[in-house]
Parts: sequence; C-alpha cells; structure tokens
Amino acid sequence: MFAHVMMRYKQKCIWILGWFFYLLSHPLLAMASETVSDHIVRGGKPWWFWVIVLFFFCFILGIIAVLAGVGGGVLYVPLVSGFFPFHLDFVRGAGLLVALAGALAAGPGLLRRNLANLKLAIPVALIASSCAIAGAFLGLALPRNIVQTLLGATIIGIAILLSVSKNVERPKVTKQDAIGLALGMSGAYWEESTKEVVHWKTHRTWLGLLLFIIIGLMAGMFGLGAGWANVPVLNLLMGVPLKVAVGTSKFLLSITDTSAAWVYLNKGCVIPLMAVPSIVGLMLGSFVGVRVLAIAKPKVIRYIVITVLFFAGIKAFLKGLGIG
Repeated sequence: MFAHVMMRYKQKCIWILGWFFYLLSHPLLAMASETVSDHIVRGGKPWWFWVIVLFFFCFILGIIAVLAGVGGGVLYVPLVSGFFPFHLDFVRGAGLLVALAGALAAGPGLLRRNLANLKLAIPVALIASSCAIAGAFLGLALPRNIVQTLLGATIIGIAILLSVSKNVERPKVTKQDAIGLALGMSGAYWEESTKEVVHWKTHRTWLGLLLFIIIGLMAGMFGLGAGWANVPVLNLLMGVPLKVAVGTSKFLLSITDTSAAWVYLNKGCVIPLMAVPSIVGLMLGSFVGVRVLAIAKPKVIRYIVITVLFFAGIKAFLKGLGIG
C-alpha cells in the first residue's frame, strides 16, 4: 500500500515538473515574458533567471508553510515583494493564485468529510468575496507606496496575531444566537481520534460577519490568502470547532480569492512569468512538507515563520515609506 502511494506521489511530481518545464520552454511564454519583463522586474537579469529562482524559493516556502500551519499566500506576498525586484501589482496577483491553488485542491475532500460546512461558508463567502472585489479595485487604484506601507503594517499585525492567538479545539457554545440560528450555522462531523460525532453551533455571529468585511477587503487589497484571519474569527469568536474552522476557511479561500483574482486578471496583473513557477513550486513544496511534518517540530518552525514575517513586514513598511 505504501509503495503504491509513493508511486502515485512520484508520478504526480513528475507530471507537475513536466508541465512546468514545458511552459518555460514554450515560445509564446518566452515572447510574452520578454515583452513584459521590463515592466515587471527592475534589474539586468534575464527573465528566465527570475523564473528559476522564484520556483526554488516557492518550493522552500511550500515546505515551511505546511510545517508552520499557515497558508502560502500570507508568506508569498510580503517575502516576494520585499526581496524580489517584482512590481507589487504582479506579486499580489500571483499571491491570490497561490492561495487559490491550494484551496481548490483541498476543497472537495474537506466537503466530503464535513470539515468544510456550506451553511457556515456561504453567508461568510458572500460578504468576504464582495469586499475582496472592492479591496482589489482599491488596492490597484491607490499609489504603490501607500499599498506597500499598508501591506507592511498588515504583515506585522499578522505576525503579532499568530504569536498571541491560541486555537481552541472545541469551544463551548451554550446557546446559539438568532442570526446563526436563522442562517442554519450548525452541523456535525466525525471525530476519528475519539470515535464520536461532534455537534457544533455558532454564537456572536453578527460580530463575526462584520469582521469578514474587513478580512475580505484586506484579502483583495494585498493579495493575501485570508486563512490567518478566517480561522481565529470562526474558532475563537464564533465558537466553531478548530477542524471545521480550518476546513471552512480553506474552502472560503476558493471563493474569496477567485473574486479578487478576476480583478487582477482583468487588469493584466497575472502573468505566467510569476504565476507558473510560484504555484508549481509551492505545490511540490507542500507535498514534501507533509512528509517532513512527521519528523519536524512545527512549534519551532512556527516561531521562525513569525520572526520572518516581522522582518518582511518591517521591510515592506520601510520600503513603502521610501526608506528600505
């Protein structure tokens, strides 16, 4: 059984790598990349150099994201915008696709296991996706230095949130509020570790829905996957069990990020030069990260990621002010 799984894993990796190198060698990609490279990067390096560097960078990023328990998008945008010579608009467009790729891959399995709840996700997704569209237009309309400064402040805030937040596996909800009851925000899932059915319901629903307005705006404006904010709001504020909060958050990204991504696509801010190596690198890195997770110490990795986010946030903030 193990040998069969490993064979399928190797075949998947070979298939992804094959498509990656096919796209890199495709004449249309080369022509398009040469045409837009002057607008995307600042420096004397050829376009294919940055594609290769970005691929290996995102491969490592994918491993770290799994070990730290965070989405790739929240690491991708601040690190790539801070340490690569790419225009911020293209980084945000690629960042949305990076977060979207992982969400689409995980969504069906989460729904089958009742770990992503549609009754919980749909009202939240309507609010967050509408605000993500508005946030995308706002982010593209504002001057780049202002967006860069706000991005830096947001990343510093995310690092603080990750360092102080404590997830509760099963929050106690004694009574469901009227809004949660009217929207049918309740359900059950099978807990394999204890061999029991866990029933859950929400409270403080109105406050949670208000916060998703801000989360949607930030996801669209900065091109960040919003899992870092979705899970604490669903779990700590609304009382959703941790597994359902994580699963529903992942499913939410497939709706929220799609809405914002269309705006960036329409504005020409998503191109193969960045999207292809970023997505492929993160996917392959995630496959490796899942296997490294069995022997690594995620808590240590989490603190490393928080530290990296602090530095990336400070760098983005100073860069927006014209200092860094």
